[in-house]
Amino acid sequence: MSESSRFRGLREGLPVVSSAAVVAVMLLALLGMVGIMLIKGMTHFWPSQIYELKYDQHGQQNTLFATLLSEDFTIVRGQSRWLFNQASLYQFSDQQHLIEERSIVSLQPLPALADIQLRNGNRLFAELQSIVNGDEEIAEPEIAQVRHLVEQKVLKLQTLESGRLATIHLRLNELNLRGVEEDAPAKLRLQEEFTKTMSDIGALQQELARYRMVLRFANGERYELPLAQVEEYYQPNQFDFWQELGWCLGAMWDFVSEKPKRANSAGGVFPALFGTVVMVLMMTLLVTPLGVMAAIYLNEYAPDNWLTSFIRVGVNNLAGVPSIVYGVFGLGFLVYQVGGSIDALFFSEHLPAPTFGAPGIFWASVTMAMLTLPVVIVATEEGLRRVPNSLRQGSYALGATKYETLWRTVIPMASPGIMTGVILAIARGAGEVAPLLLVGAVKFAPSLPIDGEFPFLHLDRQFMHLGVLIYDGAFHSNNIGHGSSMMFASCLLLLLVVLLLNISAIWVRARLRRLYQNLLR
Repeated sequence: MSESSRFRGLREGLPVVSSAAVVAVMLLALLGMVGIMLIKGMTHFWPSQIYELKYDQHGQQNTLFATLLSEDFTIVRGQSRWLFNQASLYQFSDQQHLIEERSIVSLQPLPALADIQLRNGNRLFAELQSIVNGDEEIAEPEIAQVRHLVEQKVLKLQTLESGRLATIHLRLNELNLRGVEEDAPAKLRLQEEFTKTMSDIGALQQELARYRMVLRFANGERYELPLAQVEEYYQPNQFDFWQELGWCLGAMWDFVSEKPKRANSAGGVFPALFGTVVMVLMMTLLVTPLGVMAAIYLNEYAPDNWLTSFIRVGVNNLAGVPSIVYGVFGLGFLVYQVGGSIDALFFSEHLPAPTFGAPGIFWASVTMAMLTLPVVIVATEEGLRRVPNSLRQGSYALGATKYETLWRTVIPMASPGIMTGVILAIARGAGEVAPLLLVGAVKFAPSLPIDGEFPFLHLDRQFMHLGVLIYDGAFHSNNIGHGSSMMFASCLLLLLVVLLLNISAIWVRARLRRLYQNLLR
């Protein structure tokens, strides 16, 4: 082979090698990002050892019960400093301490140290000395039974307070607003029921007050914590690997099945997970028919002139519009104009309190459908162009109308391309945050958009979203320890949701592609 031939072969191979290198770098960056989130997120679930830390500070010895977040966190004047995380009963959230390594006197994991999760979302580290019923200490084999009993009483107390008591207050307010004398017997019955309910609540509170955890804090203080305030506790220093794994799996289930606590820095993310899935499904149901119909018109019906070309250019440009612009448009036009008109026509008796004239999950879904509409249109047009014209001509030759040809031949053959657009729309719509902050997503929503009350799907309700939860936790939290690990775990969950939704759409697309490829053979 001549030198010029070898040079030509080398030159032709350079683009292939360069492309492979770029792809490899991108894959490594993606894997690195996912790996960091996985490692950081797993620290939220995996139990950490709790140490009794004794250190000198300005000549005075201090003691903490804390977990070790990082060694060699930072080096100042040649001295390594370690980062510890402390959880105390008298602070709202976890507190971090940077302590120079040379100041540490002792660091030991005492077996009796416990990580205690409270029902209000707070947590604390303390030495568990005993669990008592009144003045009697409860034996170790009976603790599980006592905890189950306390849990049942707590559930009954919550039912009385948030169920029966709330219903009585609501009914009394209605009767007071009516101001009718004939309602006096009903008011009397409600007052009697209120008195009885308060008596039942008081009796339950007295019973629950008997069960307490006897704790010792790092400063030596002895404290009796009501067992009814404790949601869960464990002693990680006594765990072996399999116990740690079991606890980790249980913590994962609690994470996806419980509601957030302590300003979204503790607890679970179920309302945000539920809201994300419902919003994406509603968005998909809205954008798919609109995008497909627009693409069919542009590809099959619209004449090939300057107006059609202008529309296509506009659709392509809409795909590059910043998402916050869609959010402002959704708030200004959809919520205030369209929603306000709906309230004036159908919900005038509720005015001035808005129904659809306020941000909610329906307007969020419509806004996200508008944002992803160009993606579906472009992908569907590409799918329609790939359908051979010979199939259309054959359908016409058999006597089919244009509508029948489209419905029975062209659209089924283009369905893999349509599903490609749906996949891209899901991927983008599930991760957007900026427009949702304006049109319905909130930091905390007391009620889910779907429940057992008629009409079951409440389109006017605000909702929680995983992206908004992550944004709020990342930019409005000073906690770099336990709280930040929850944000990494939420990021992993959002990626998993998008992945599962995309896998479902990809599976449907693959089945459709195999079906119509077999028909063409």
